[in-house]
Amino acid sequence: MRVIPRSPWLRLGLVAIPFGLAAILLWFRGPDWQLVRSTFTVVRWRWVFTAIGLNLGSVITRVIAWDTAIKQAMAPPHPRFRSVLSAFGVGLFANAVLPGRIGELARVAVLTRRLPGRRGIWATLVGSVVAHRVFDIFPVIALIVWVLFAAKIPQWAITGLASFAAVGLILFGLALTNARLHHRSRLEGLGRARLLLTRVRQGLGVMRRPLPALTAAFFQFLGWFCQLLAVWTAMFAFHIHKPLAAAGLVLLLMNVATIFPLWPGNVGLLQAAVAFPLVSYGVDYGVGFAYGIGLQAIEASVGIGIGFLFLAREGLSYAMLKSMPQPTDVDDGPVESEQREHAGAVVS
Repeated sequence: MRVIPRSPWLRLGLVAIPFGLAAILLWFRGPDWQLVRSTFTVVRWRWVFTAIGLNLGSVITRVIAWDTAIKQAMAPPHPRFRSVLSAFGVGLFANAVLPGRIGELARVAVLTRRLPGRRGIWATLVGSVVAHRVFDIFPVIALIVWVLFAAKIPQWAITGLASFAAVGLILFGLALTNARLHHRSRLEGLGRARLLLTRVRQGLGVMRRPLPALTAAFFQFLGWFCQLLAVWTAMFAFHIHKPLAAAGLVLLLMNVATIFPLWPGNVGLLQAAVAFPLVSYGVDYGVGFAYGIGLQAIEASVGIGIGFLFLAREGLSYAMLKSMPQPTDVDDGPVESEQREHAGAVVS
């Protein structure tokens, strides 16, 4: 099953139609564009570069968390950390330049190329990605509770954050349940669909071991903290001197606005999600919108910058990224004995 349509016209339409509608809406109902332009003339670049550095630190810590999940999902030999970092970087690049959450599958595809001959590895790595993203729930819940008490939250934002938290908890429950079910499943004699599901559950192995789970959760917390500081320091670059709680609210609403990527980066929608809550802090909507543009550019500079470098390192091109390999390694054959032994060790 292809993620991206074959027809270039259909791909263009899927991006151009919602993007065009957003552009029309922004033109007629958007901010004071003169104020937006003038805001960029007084940007303090030292804070911009500080925010870029903090975003880079966030990427590194999140890669460590994913590397931890991968090591619990599969038997040795494990991929090298630089290979995991490279795959993660390509995923960031894909998420920045392509619609949908293509980056999650892109990093699986890139890392699979580094692990030839490992049966069922695609589905196992997909499971590790799911586990990695599930560990985002803990810092998100902590951030939501904090901003509810410390930040000035518009009523509409409270509903959105509550829904965000509820969905996250449901997904965590489903992931934990599937991780616990793995030891009851045997690979021999399973149909193709059930075999795929079983190997995805194997990828959730980190959720069955307390110490590695705590390690992954800690680095995800650290990654979110670095990103929170990046959002806050970027405020200083745009002369927005507000408390850290305001940055926490902006960070949360940014993530809510990008859950469903309607077009690359959800440009426009993300800026509105950043600017609206800052109005309650006395920040002009146009200034907040300009800050949202700068904030997205800061994050994109990290994702696209390091992603492009790792894309070249992997010998891939943008065209190849759009035509991602399919999970052809999922078959009905027996799993490697070392993987069975590793799976048993994880449960014990």
